[in-house]
Amino acid sequence: MMRDLPNIKEIHDVCEGCQLGKQHRQAFPSGKAWRAKALLELVHTDVCGPMRTPSLDNNSSQSKGYRIYNPKTKKFMISRDVEFDEPASWNWEKEKVERKSVNITQPCKEETEKTPGTIPQPTTPPAIQHEGLPEPEQRTRSLQDIYETCNFITIEPKSFEVAVKEEIWRKAMEEEIKTIEKNKTWELVDRLKDKEIIGVKWVYKTKFNPDGLIQKHKARLVAKGYSQQPGIDYNETFAPVARLDTIRALVALAAQKKWRIYQLDVKFAFLNGELEEEIYVEQPQGYIEQGGEDKALKQKKALYRLKQAPRAWNSRIDTYFINTGFRRSKSEPTLYTKTQGKSDILIVPLYVDDLIYTGNNEEIIKEFKKDMMKTFEMSGPRVDALFFGH
Repeated sequence: MMRDLPNIKEIHDVCEGCQLGKQHRQAFPSGKAWRAKALLELVHTDVCGPMRTPSLDNNSSQSKGYRIYNPKTKKFMISRDVEFDEPASWNWEKEKVERKSVNITQPCKEETEKTPGTIPQPTTPPAIQHEGLPEPEQRTRSLQDIYETCNFITIEPKSFEVAVKEEIWRKAMEEEIKTIEKNKTWELVDRLKDKEIIGVKWVYKTKFNPDGLIQKHKARLVAKGYSQQPGIDYNETFAPVARLDTIRALVALAAQKKWRIYQLDVKFAFLNGELEEEIYVEQPQGYIEQGGEDKALKQKKALYRLKQAPRAWNSRIDTYFINTGFRRSKSEPTLYTKTQGKSDILIVPLYVDDLIYTGNNEEIIKEFKKDMMKTFEMSGPRVDALFFGH
């Protein structure tokens, strides 16, 4: 031991930050995916969020409204009921609202006093001509040109009580009922206690031509299919439709062979579908049988918006094609072909109630058109300009 040496104490505590900073961290192997291989296996992942970021504009990210300032209370508030007064402005010095006034200049008395018998001509303010710039050309547009660039909307009735007040919709509903009765879609029977009665409602739609003009006002009676129970009111609902690739291929083939393409639209297509199930619906508004208010309608054929309506119509049209000598494609269930002789052919793809047809023999085409219009109520035929959505 030596004298005059300071007393040195050993510190056993180590700074946690220094200790962590000196540790070596193994990096995750690159190119390897840490995936669980068994149930409840631990997975290492980085999870962040969800986080709410404050909005920088006038709208808050946590509320749907405008952030406004009240100069009287000197407080901010958020409100959805805001009306913008464009001509008004706030005067911060006088602390009140000021409105901009529009000055209308009146003609001088000397200009208005003209000699009797002369018609005063309207005067226009002199145009400001900038040096080096050509004078702008002044043109006018007709109202028809302005209307063509505008988007018009039509207000369609949402209920029977509103539609029955207008003549056009009353005629549309009468046409729909006549078509249903002509097609023998239902029959009036007594209600059965063990059978569920499905409700019906009217749907109104305005159809337009490609040029934007109104084609017709259409009223359709539809069933409330959402109340049907699977296994009781319906079984199968799937119905195939033609693929767009098939339509494109047919159009390309017709263009190459220089064939004409025609279109037919089956009116009230779903009303032609034969039902396999026993379905009862209520009588439609405005057409309830007097003295038979407690009775129901037993469906012989399908009604729009029934769950099985698309499949019933597809089965009906498929049976027609097979019975008239068409062959259904194995790879495309809605493509039908009919051959005559060695080279004559007719090709028909079906998309719900729209179908187009083409071929190399006009006699076969005319015969097919005549038979289709005899079997179903059709609109057309016409040389195809629009197929889907017309």
